[in-house]
Amino acid sequence: MIKLGFNEMVSAAREEVPNRSPEEVMELAGKGEIVLVDVREAHELQRDGKIPGALHAPRGMLELHVDPNSPAFKEEFGEEKEIIFY
Repeated sequence: MIKLGFNEMVSAAREEVPNRSPEEVMELAGKGEIVLVDVREAHELQRDGKIPGALHAPRGMLELHVDPNSPAFKEEFGEEKEIIFY
């Protein structure tokens, strides 16, 4: 089995996952075309604030919030919109 280093993993991810500029994200959010998801922990939101209208789904709980069969499912993940995590 070939193991990838950090740089190789990041490069591979960038080829698969689109990147958006902050300006693009704000434009799409203003049009209601995306679900913006803040994956930071609650204490980070309290300390630093969050983008208005963003959904909070901490990274440690993300799989539970995304899974429609989970009791912690968040309806926003079922919408037919692009999801942008930050």
